[in-house]
Order: sequence, then structure tokens, then C-alpha cells
Amino acid sequence: MTDGPATTPPAQAPADVRTRILDAAEAIVQARGVVGLTLEAAARDAHVSKGGLLYHFASKEALLDALLRRLAQFMEREYRDCVAAMPEGPGRVARAMLEWGFGEGEHACDERHDRAAAVFLAAFHHDPALLDPIREVIARMRADLAADGLPPGHGNAINAAGDGMFMARLFRLYTPTPGERAATRAALVKLLETPT
Repeated sequence: MTDGPATTPPAQAPADVRTRILDAAEAIVQARGVVGLTLEAAARDAHVSKGGLLYHFASKEALLDALLRRLAQFMEREYRDCVAAMPEGPGRVARAMLEWGFGEGEHACDERHDRAAAVFLAAFHHDPALLDPIREVIARMRADLAADGLPPGHGNAINAAGDGMFMARLFRLYTPTPGERAATRAALVKLLETPT
């Protein structure tokens, strides 16, 4: 005996399916590299048919392109959020970059950053031109930094230090101790205290 008529769960919205596919592809790239990313593997891990995947992404290149575009949006959103959280005035962008690169709060490196880094490396390995959306975000960030009101080189030094920490993590070159991170951050803060 049943309690009522059987119901079919509602179909998932296309955006949900697309997100599931991108999440699955990102996880595959992190675990097995770009070589492990096939349309079949992405469809299987996203629990969609290959036809369902092809509806959203016609090729592996289209899937990688979408991953990089999503990564660019993620980067820009995090960057803009960090800038918005800083007080107005000279050095606002550099302070945001310092927080973004050395912060311990919501923008500290986590699993999402590790997955993004894997996509970054995979795309570069597959076709460096796929990084163009990332390059566009970085160009906007650098333009903001140039207009930030700090003496020449100060903001760039903070940005380069953050990039260095990211690359060390990305390539698993070294893990700075908490003391090293704190000392580096303190040295960079001094660049923000220099009057224009």
C-alpha cells in the first residue's frame, strides 16, 4: 500500500547541472591532472549522461574554457570583496592584496583555492591561451594598484609577495611557518605606512 501517487523529482535547472559538471571537472583535474579530464569522466562524476554534458560543453576545450572563466570570476569577486572591506584612501588596493595573500580570515587559502590552482596549472599545461580570462583580471588588478596612491613599487612588492606565497603553495615548494608568514606580513605593512 502506498501513501499516495508516486512523484517524480523535479528536473534540475540547467545552471545546477552546469555547476555540477564544472565541480566534477575541477575535482578530476585536482586529483588526476588535465590528462585525467575526459568528457566521459566529467559526466560520470557529475552524474549526468554524456549527452547532458555535451549539451553544456561541446568539447574538452570548452569545458576547460568554462573552468577558467569561472576561476576568473571567483578571483575577481574575492579581490573586489577584499578591496571593499578596506578603508578608503591611499593604499586601499595594496591593503586588500596583503589581506588576500596573507590573511587568516575568509580569504585564507583553503580547498577551493587548491582546486582553483589545479585548474590554473591544468589549463596552462593544456593551452596557455586558456589563461586569458585570468590575465584580464590580473591586468585590472594591476591598473587599480597603479592608481592606489602609494610610492612606486610599494604596491607591486606586496602583490609580488602574495603571488610568491601562492606559487609556493601551488607547486608545493615550501610551507612557510606561521612565524615566517607573520614576519613577512609585518615587513610588507611597513610599505603601506610610507607617506606618498
